[in-house]
Amino acid sequence: MSKNEILKNGRMVIEIERNALNDLLERLDEKFVAVVEQLFDTRGRVIVTGMGKSGVIARKLASTLASTGTPSIYLHAAEGIHGDLGMITREDVVIALSHSGETDELVKLLPSFQRLGIVLVAITGHPDSTLGNRADYVLDTSVPEEACPLGLAPTASTTAMLAMGDALAIALLEKRGFDEDDYAMLHPGGSLGNKLLLTVNDLMHTGSAIPLVSDEVTMREALFEITSKGLGVTGVLDENSTLIGVITDGDLRRGLERGNNILDRDVVDIMTEKPKWITRDALAQKALHVMEEFSITQLFVFKSQPEGDPIGIIHIHDILRSGIA
Repeated sequence: MSKNEILKNGRMVIEIERNALNDLLERLDEKFVAVVEQLFDTRGRVIVTGMGKSGVIARKLASTLASTGTPSIYLHAAEGIHGDLGMITREDVVIALSHSGETDELVKLLPSFQRLGIVLVAITGHPDSTLGNRADYVLDTSVPEEACPLGLAPTASTTAMLAMGDALAIALLEKRGFDEDDYAMLHPGGSLGNKLLLTVNDLMHTGSAIPLVSDEVTMREALFEITSKGLGVTGVLDENSTLIGVITDGDLRRGLERGNNILDRDVVDIMTEKPKWITRDALAQKALHVMEEFSITQLFVFKSQPEGDPIGIIHIHDILRSGIA
């Protein structure tokens, strides 16, 4: 098979799946709204179940729901008919995924769902199937054709199921008013957790580690402060201990290159006024954005307003070492 034929086949698959999603988009209606409202009002959990490729999509849907504020677990349909049905309570809602709607393991679970009085949502490509007829709500994920040339491997149908599941999860997220703080509580680990949980307060240098000089000193003393604190900057305080400016090692280098005896000059002649700052409770990710926006590498930190002594300083290296970038 030539490279052109490989590309042709790849594009054909993507086009078929794109067409399936376009059809799904056109069919989205009040039934979808009703399902979202039912899931939102559920006092228990959302139990998502399926078999085979549909089971893989079901597992992903359960995970997405759980991570976006809707308590949810995955039930393997085959395990369900061998005892795991006991994890379901009468207050739960079940979402069952099956393209054919005739998956044997799912069909065998239906009488148990009915006896428990559980609300059943079907996501299926055949609304008139056994699953579709027994469900309280049916979301139609039928597709014009599968991308598999043999018509055997689920492709476009699982893509449609995946998209429908994501649509449910995000609609519920929006309806709950689920925000970044809520998301952070459910994702404390790894770089994602760091982005959402780490604050400036967690990373900033404090106390004697903050580089500061008086506005009455010369650049020679500022150089000593910059060098000894190792952050490439010093703040300049006036007689009221208010931060009025900053001097960076870049300011020093540029002055030395011009050869104008910069070390004997007063700091107020060299400093940059109205330095950028941030509050201690701001996310470290926000501090990084400010640094990138203004092409700087440090920010002085205040409790709420830039009044009085700064309570800390944060360097871009502190943020990069935290792993959030």
